[in-house]
Amino acid sequence: MTIKTALLGAAATMALLPAAAMAERGMDGDVKVLYSQAISTMNPYLSSGTKDTDAASLVLEPLAGFDPKGEIFPRLAAEIPSRDNGGISEDLKTITWKLKPDLKWSDGSPVTADDAVFTAQYCMAPDGGCAQLARYEGVEKVEAVDPLTVKVTFTEPKPNPFTIFVSATAPILQKAQFEPCLGTAASSCTDQNFRPIGTGPFMVKDFKTNDVVLLEANPNYRDPAKPAFATMTLKGGGDAAAAGRAVMETGEFDYAWNTQVSPEVQEQMKAGGKGEFVSAYGTLVERIELNMTDPSSTLAEGERATAKHPHPILGDPKVRAALSMALDRQLLAELGYGEAGKPTCDLVPAPEAYAANNTSCLQQDVEGAKKLLDEAGWTVGGSGIREKDGKPLKLLFQTSVNPVRQDFQALVKQWWQEIGVDSELKTVDGSVFFGGDAGSPDTMQKFYSDVEMYANNFDGTDPEPYLAERTCNKAPGPDNQWQGQNINRFCDPAYDAMVVELSHTSDEAKRGELAKKLNNMLTVESNSMLPLVSRARFSAKSKSLGGIDLNVWDSELWNASDWFRVK
Repeated sequence: MTIKTALLGAAATMALLPAAAMAERGMDGDVKVLYSQAISTMNPYLSSGTKDTDAASLVLEPLAGFDPKGEIFPRLAAEIPSRDNGGISEDLKTITWKLKPDLKWSDGSPVTADDAVFTAQYCMAPDGGCAQLARYEGVEKVEAVDPLTVKVTFTEPKPNPFTIFVSATAPILQKAQFEPCLGTAASSCTDQNFRPIGTGPFMVKDFKTNDVVLLEANPNYRDPAKPAFATMTLKGGGDAAAAGRAVMETGEFDYAWNTQVSPEVQEQMKAGGKGEFVSAYGTLVERIELNMTDPSSTLAEGERATAKHPHPILGDPKVRAALSMALDRQLLAELGYGEAGKPTCDLVPAPEAYAANNTSCLQQDVEGAKKLLDEAGWTVGGSGIREKDGKPLKLLFQTSVNPVRQDFQALVKQWWQEIGVDSELKTVDGSVFFGGDAGSPDTMQKFYSDVEMYANNFDGTDPEPYLAERTCNKAPGPDNQWQGQNINRFCDPAYDAMVVELSHTSDEAKRGELAKKLNNMLTVESNSMLPLVSRARFSAKSKSLGGIDLNVWDSELWNASDWFRVK
């Protein structure tokens, strides 16, 4: 759904959830789901990791979500606000949501507009370290008009108001449970963050950090026939290959998320006969982030990887460009993903209206990269590694434990060595790397390395909130409990100004132009990040599990309430 369509009458075009294939809540027993990156929190506001957002979506819900076509549909809301139904004001400065009547939290208490008002206060608290702050960009105030009506007022006209309270990354929290957790107290509220009270199809029975989450059907879920499963075992850890085999070959699990394995291994797993792979393209991009700040351990804690200290090597745009030119993205896509990957130069590869479709990085140019490093003053030493002012050109390169990523690391190290760049490879368990522990030195947000590799995507079909994550004020640091979304600390006032312009622009063509310019500023112009592969979401399901409808625009577990056991 385009913004224009939504504004004029989303209710007429929204997609409905699939019809249930079950008749009684809990009749199908237990369903076993495996995430190779274990869950570290059930509060998506305290983690940028997809695995945590997905897990939390089983319990916590937003007012609306996105279906597999990218269409917005109501969850806790009675309908999607539009200009036709009066939910969106003519001046585009307010959006008013009506809650469905008689909604209950899993503890039996009523859901009210006050819960939504509190959720906004929680995420927008300046010292709370909200990992999803970009979805609340431009919000002036949130108020409860009455117990079932929430009104959001923006500081300026907001052509795309479907950010706050929309998608799995912006769910509603129960005020009564989270009220003690505002601001700096957010990360210390262990019981709330591990066992949130929600409105979703499941509720947390037991939570073991970076291990397993045991869930049971929510007795107060609004559809008395759902979910079909009485319990869900959400196991974490291991690696993508082991997760795939647990579904495809042994049948030990019903669903395995992100089975990121090579095409050859995929074929071997298919022969197991127990399951099948499901995949679809969206906005998932594997990339290398270049740290714009100095992560050196010689700096005091609290100053490492902060704007106070620019990176002594990667601060040079010629060095960043050379690192990009040395890469063979086509080979990475072929070896790592086969038909499930396409080489890309863009952070935003889709939808087409917002995709810049750059091709300048797709041709590897080793000699051109060497020339740029020469121009930057890095000369080749006796060991073949470049030096400048007595300092070797050496980079610490980290990523999560994953067979495809380790293959990528080895290839990138080889290509960079060809141009005189040495790299030390580091791997971190995915549960830690993608976790939100502010005390850990190994999270992707803390970024205590020179470069790091991972993939993520954005919710819905409009990249505005995703691009807004890269503004200067969203850099992770000690002041926001290392939860900022601007992972590599890119900072350009011109970029920030254009993000504001995008948020105020309603013309669809103009929005597309601005999004493409913002994409280019991050990638082909600054090389602050090096997109590698546009990846399809690729997971595995048991042949005995029904109701799966892979969604690339929201949580992959978006319709777990509709899953059932194939008889």
